[in-house]
Amino acid sequence: MLSTARHADVIIVGAGLAGLSAAHRLTSAGVSVSVLEAAPSPGGRMSTELTGGFRLDRAGGFLNTSYPELLRAPCLGETDLRLFSPGVLVHSGGRLHRTGEARGTRGAFSAARALRSASRAPLSSALAGSALTGGGRPGSALAGSALAGGAFVSGALDRARLGAALARLAATPVERLPARPEQTALAALRSYGLPPRTATGVLKPLLSALLSDPGLTTSSRCADLALRSYARGRLCVPAGGAAVLPERLAATLPPGTVCTGVTVTAASISSVTTAELGTLNCRALIVATDARSAARLLPGLRIPDFHPVTVLHHTAPAPPPTGAALVLDADRSGPVSHSAVMSEVDPLRAPDGRALISSTVLGAPGPGLERAARAQLAALHGTPTDDWELLGVHHSPDAVPAMPPPHDMRRPVRLLAGLYVCGDHRDTSSAQGALASGRRAAQAVMRDFGIKPDVEVDEFPLTA
Repeated sequence: MLSTARHADVIIVGAGLAGLSAAHRLTSAGVSVSVLEAAPSPGGRMSTELTGGFRLDRAGGFLNTSYPELLRAPCLGETDLRLFSPGVLVHSGGRLHRTGEARGTRGAFSAARALRSASRAPLSSALAGSALTGGGRPGSALAGSALAGGAFVSGALDRARLGAALARLAATPVERLPARPEQTALAALRSYGLPPRTATGVLKPLLSALLSDPGLTTSSRCADLALRSYARGRLCVPAGGAAVLPERLAATLPPGTVCTGVTVTAASISSVTTAELGTLNCRALIVATDARSAARLLPGLRIPDFHPVTVLHHTAPAPPPTGAALVLDADRSGPVSHSAVMSEVDPLRAPDGRALISSTVLGAPGPGLERAARAQLAALHGTPTDDWELLGVHHSPDAVPAMPPPHDMRRPVRLLAGLYVCGDHRDTSSAQGALASGRRAAQAVMRDFGIKPDVEVDEFPLTA
C-alpha cells in the first residue's frame, strides 16, 4: 500500500502496543497514519510462537483486569480474557500456601462470584467485577486478588493487617500515590505495616513477579501502582496468547495502515527513509519502538537499564495439581521466580490432552538452567517432572525497562512540534504503560494539529 501512497499525516515507527494505541487515536480523529514495523508481524515484545499446537508467549507477562487503558481502546473491550485463580500460591518451607480472600471486606464474596463467572468472558465483562467499573467500593474486588492467610500470616491480627494494607492501596486515589515518600520497593516493604514474615514471604515474591525485578530496586511509587492494580483486579492473559492483543489493535485499523517488514533507517519530522520503500513523507513522526531502537533513530534519547527475563515452556501428559494459580517461590530455591499451568488458565494454548507449564526466570539463562528449573518446578507444582518435555526457552535481555527511584512515570512524549516518542519506557513498564504512552503521544499530535483530543490527558494523571 505504501509503495504507491508516499505520504501520510503521521508516520509511526513501531507496531507494538504504544504505536498501535497512538494509531487508533489518530485515525479516529481523521488523521491519516502509516505504521511501519520491521518485524514480520505487529506486537513487539507481545509475541506468541506457535509450536506443535502450543502457543508460547515469548515475554511471559500478564495483564490485570484493573488496567483502565484496556477499556479506553474500544476495539479491546471485547477481547477474551482468561483469569488466573484468585490470589496466588506461595511455596515456602517445602509446602504450598494459598493466599486469597480478604476476609471481612464488605462485598468481597459477591465480587468473587462475579469475577469467577467472568473467567472466560470478554474483557468488558471481566472488568465489570472490578472496583474500577462498577458500583463502587474500592475494596470490593479484593476477594479475588488480595493476600490474606497462608503460612506467613499466623493469626487473625496478621490477616487483618494484610487485608487492611491492600484495601488502603485499593481505595487510595491514584493521584495521591506520588505524595508517598519515594524509595526502592524493597525498602518500602516496611511501610505497609506488616509483620516481616508477611512482607518478606508474600509481598516480596509477589512484587518481584509483578515488576520483573528480583532485587526490588524499582521505585516504591511504581510498586504501589502495581500492587494497587493487583488489589483492585485479577491477573489475566488474552485468550490464545499475548499476540492477540496487538493483532486485534492492528486488524481494526483502516486497511493498509500497518506495513510490516519495513525497516526505518533514518527519520525526521517531515520524512522517514526505509530500506524497502525508500523515502516516505509526513507532517509528524512518532517513534514507538523499544528504547534502544528509539535512541538509534533519535540520538540523545536516554536509554534506561533493563530487567532481563527468560521464559521456559514445558509440556506434560497431565496438568500439575496447582491448577490455574500463579505459583511463587518465596524460598528462592532455584532460578524460577514464578510459574503457572497456562493450559489451565487458557486452554487454547495447548492441544487437547497436553498441559503447558510456563515458568519465568528473572535474569539471563545460565549453565544448566533447564535442569535446575526442572528440579525446582517439581517442588513448586508438587509433582514429578521427569516426563516433562521442554518446548522452548525465550530470553529477552531488554524485557522490562528498569524504574529505579526517582522515576518519572510521565516522561514527555512530545520532543518538539512534529516529533514524538512513546513506549513503556516513557510511562510505566507494563502493557498499561505502553498503551497510555501511545494515547498521550496521539493527543500531543492532535493538539499540535489543532484538533481537540477526545479526552484530555490531564484527566488521567497516572497509570497503574
